[in-house]
Amino acid sequence: MTQLRDYFRENLAQTSNAPIGLEISRAEGSWLIASDGRRYLDFIAGIGVSALGHGNPEVLDAIAIQERRHLHVMVYGEYVIESQVMLARRLIELLPRPLERVYFTNSGAEAIECAMKVARKFTGRAGFVAFDGAYHGDTMGALALCGNPSMREPFGALPGPVTHLPFDDIDALDKIDSTIAAVFVEPVQAEGGVRIPEIGFIRALRERCDRTGAMLIFDEVLTGFGRTGKMFALEHFGVVPDILVMAKALGGGLPLGALCSRNEVLGTLSHDPPLGHITTFGGHPLSCAGGLASLNVIVRERLWERAATIGQDMVRRLLAMHAPEIASVRGIGMLVGVEFRDAARAHRFVAETVARGVIVNWTLNADKVVRLAPVLTIAPDEIDFAFSAMTNALDEIRR
Repeated sequence: MTQLRDYFRENLAQTSNAPIGLEISRAEGSWLIASDGRRYLDFIAGIGVSALGHGNPEVLDAIAIQERRHLHVMVYGEYVIESQVMLARRLIELLPRPLERVYFTNSGAEAIECAMKVARKFTGRAGFVAFDGAYHGDTMGALALCGNPSMREPFGALPGPVTHLPFDDIDALDKIDSTIAAVFVEPVQAEGGVRIPEIGFIRALRERCDRTGAMLIFDEVLTGFGRTGKMFALEHFGVVPDILVMAKALGGGLPLGALCSRNEVLGTLSHDPPLGHITTFGGHPLSCAGGLASLNVIVRERLWERAATIGQDMVRRLLAMHAPEIASVRGIGMLVGVEFRDAARAHRFVAETVARGVIVNWTLNADKVVRLAPVLTIAPDEIDFAFSAMTNALDEIRR
């Protein structure tokens, strides 16, 4: 055991009783390199953050240029910071109207918190709706929206009121009424087990929000930036939300979140009181520079089209395994869920696959489901390596 690992155990707070504990010395492309020299294929893209893989030269160059200009000065819409302004402008060019203004935060969870505040202030209402299986972050407001009771209950009374409805159930939408400020939904539930709703459900949700005056808020923290085979998952449904929340891949590997909406909605942050939501590091110049460079690569290379093709092939190959341990396979672009017949086999599969040099994980709110979400630039031979490791992992489980 290295001294660094000792310090890890002694001084760093752990978030599980059995941390993975890989000691990463560097990362390049689709690969993580451990301190012992062993290479691991990152088949979850840093949990969706590293859409272009690790160490993309255009992203690193943009960060280096910005760090020579300046680091933190002051953000949250008071100073004119070039990288921040240009990233906001590029996002608005890519998003459908009436989404026309961006507010940057540190993370997806903070963007969710800000969206909750904006929705209450704009509508004058208090209630929220979220869905069973949902995951919107772990801060107190975001946690209140979480669709897994076992994640919420240990933390006592949470902000609310929040009503949780069944996901992908049109009949349940009648519970959305004139007391609801906003409805939060993931166009595809990632931590819920890669649950892909029917188009009719999302469109009915839009219609119900329009009828009752509730704001519709899409959480595209994981599904944005080409992951699902479209630039944004909302394109699959032909629906535009009142607020769109983004993070993870937004920063090109650096911390960054954002929410987008109409001028009149986000304008509520500027008065009564002014500075209605401020964040010291949100929209940091380095993060925005890296995010803009990453976004430009995704658009130039049309990586969402590659994600659609590769994702279909991944699903086909998984189904062709005819593995009795696997109950179902669901996929949309390069976001694939492999549902096992029980959680024990899912967890064993993850451990055996990691032992063979491929990083996968199960989902927080559906522990029978293993999520596959490789970097959008992954090479064909790297996918072959992953499937070889997963096939061997399944063979080991059967022994």
